[in-house]
Amino acid sequence: MLATGTCQESWEINTISTKNVTGSAVGLFSRTMTEADSVEPIIKRERDRDYLELKRRITQAGLLERQYGYYAWKIPSVAAMVATSVAVLVIFSGTLWIQMLNAVFLALTFTNLGFLGHDSGHRQIFKKPKYNDWVLLAVGFMTGMTPSWWQDKHNTHHRAPNQMEIDGDIEVFLFAFSQEQAMGMKGIGRFTARYQAFFFYPLLTLTSLSLLFGGIAYQLRKERMRYPIMEPALVVAGLAVYLTLIFFFLGPWYGAAFIAVHRAAGGVYMGSVFAPNHKGMPILDKDTELDFLHQQVLTARDVKGSPLADFWYGGLNYQVEHHLFPNMPRNSLKRSQPIVRSFLEEKGIPIHETSVWQSHKEILGFLHGVSAPLRQKKS
Repeated sequence: MLATGTCQESWEINTISTKNVTGSAVGLFSRTMTEADSVEPIIKRERDRDYLELKRRITQAGLLERQYGYYAWKIPSVAAMVATSVAVLVIFSGTLWIQMLNAVFLALTFTNLGFLGHDSGHRQIFKKPKYNDWVLLAVGFMTGMTPSWWQDKHNTHHRAPNQMEIDGDIEVFLFAFSQEQAMGMKGIGRFTARYQAFFFYPLLTLTSLSLLFGGIAYQLRKERMRYPIMEPALVVAGLAVYLTLIFFFLGPWYGAAFIAVHRAAGGVYMGSVFAPNHKGMPILDKDTELDFLHQQVLTARDVKGSPLADFWYGGLNYQVEHHLFPNMPRNSLKRSQPIVRSFLEEKGIPIHETSVWQSHKEILGFLHGVSAPLRQKKS
């Protein structure tokens, strides 16, 4: 049964006491931590050796090798999805219900483009960085996402997942991921956080627009960009093509409806794919110091694989494995799971895996518990 509160643990990691490790609604891990666990000193060099040993096993299994055959099929297949959506837009421009289905299909397509952008950003596809950059720039052109902004944000997330004031994925003004964060919120964010378990899925409809405008704001701030001229040019050109095609063939009313459905469906799909990865898992205080192996494993959730789940999540339902080896090609993650599981069992490190349904129950339970003080205190 889900609890709705949060829990806190004080660990000694690398002989440095950590603070405010906020657990998920179902407990921190698959086993109960004992007092001995919480005070056992962990020597950083030993933990580093543990990770290097795991990496050695993964490398020996050939799981970090490039998967050119997979991407030789995957990239054209996603490009074909884009072409199919454009063809339907042109051929059936006068039929609203077909275009609404097409908008949903394009949402699925954009997320699959996002998967390719994610892979290229992690340098999974090609050995040479510039070739990966070309894929990422192409994805930026087609989706409106700013590549440098996404890479900057995502790399920070990988460096410190679920760590307060560092991981941008848990610094969202409409949601709170710790009780302290909830109590400090103001305005509309305080209202949405108060009932965030209820608002979570409806507000996912804004995810696609958030990614679009977050990148544009990044460009306007003139922050670090690998391609300061090409990126803005491609994003603007891509948006111009997107809007021109839609409004030219569908007109203002059908076009507006198409964009609304496309962006909303894309936001929900993208949010439903990425939320189970970390939401509802332990939240670390900004001063927490964990070794790489522990932080990546203990803050991520695997979602049980099946042909449907693997397709829906793009293979990223093996999130623990992905965080341990971000440059591992996406189609190798499932094959790495038995090796990772066996190693973690040897080291006594728990790994959290749930069904799709259970992952969302945990997320909502966690969000409800974190926001409890806002519902108890008049403001």
